[in-house]
Amino acid sequence: MRTLITGANGFVGSAVVRCLLDAGHEVRCLIRPGSDQSNLDGLHVETSVGDLRDHASLKRAIVNCENLFHVAADYRLWVPDPETMYDINVKGTEALILAATEIGIKRIIYTSSVATIGLNYDGSNANEKTPSSIDQMTGHYKRSKFLAEQVAQNFTRKYDLDLVIVNPSTPIGPRDLRPTPTGRIIVDTLRGRMPAYMDTGLNIAHVDDIAQGHLLAYMYGRPGERYILGGENMSLLQVLQTIDEISEKKIKRINIPAKLILPMAWIMEKVAAITKVEPRASVDSIRMAEKKMFFSSEKAISELGYQFRPAKSAIKDAITWFENNGYCDKYMNTKTKRKSLV
Repeated sequence: MRTLITGANGFVGSAVVRCLLDAGHEVRCLIRPGSDQSNLDGLHVETSVGDLRDHASLKRAIVNCENLFHVAADYRLWVPDPETMYDINVKGTEALILAATEIGIKRIIYTSSVATIGLNYDGSNANEKTPSSIDQMTGHYKRSKFLAEQVAQNFTRKYDLDLVIVNPSTPIGPRDLRPTPTGRIIVDTLRGRMPAYMDTGLNIAHVDDIAQGHLLAYMYGRPGERYILGGENMSLLQVLQTIDEISEKKIKRINIPAKLILPMAWIMEKVAAITKVEPRASVDSIRMAEKKMFFSSEKAISELGYQFRPAKSAIKDAITWFENNGYCDKYMNTKTKRKSLV
């Protein structure tokens, strides 16, 4: 049973690869030319070089595969060229699903995001039925993922596809090479560069639990349905305090309102437009943080048998990996442009 997985060398994708191998799948990985493949070191996988913007490469990669896990996405909260993000996340998803229908792929798992799901203004947990619209999507990443999920849903209905959508929350854990925006918070905190915080909230899940959720969606998910793969809801302050506890530090922090941070984020973006280096904070990321991003995974728990470990365990594993790989020493000195598929 050969399975194609896109974004296989990324943070979430490489965790999914490990789950698929453990479950007995023969795995073919779609890898961008010149991308870092260290997350796949030591794994028995087949690779196919391609790009979501190169539609011919998608057709080559999917030949002789029975299943598809589409995990790849351009995940950045600031982009100098938004068109690239839409080409990858929306048009790439459309081209890949079309290629899958042409060769008769049996089952498709599409990795969306909780970014496409609406939020409750009272801060209570949102779920798969919480209303959302394109107008509610803050920033190009959320908008592109919202549109891409619509593509997946429309094709599922049009072609009667065996396609299941999963919506991961905020992944934390090992192999966060980039690192992701949340991984950056951990590294910055370890380096003592988080003296302040916003009154916001996140749903923290171990990346390996999210990966296991992908496998469970493949095994038990209902076609056309979507499932939140999340974990524990925490305020940002609780996340920072957990990092402090694990690293045995005691740090007092101040709460800064979003309206005071927005001007600084705007200035950072203007500088980034010149340097081409991703800013530490973007206007979109601050606007997103004005709401508590709390979610419920009850549907995945009841229908798929999904489970998640405590957020502290995920944060601890992330800290261990970052420290063992030298991120706390070198990350903030890196001047290269951060751009990757996760």
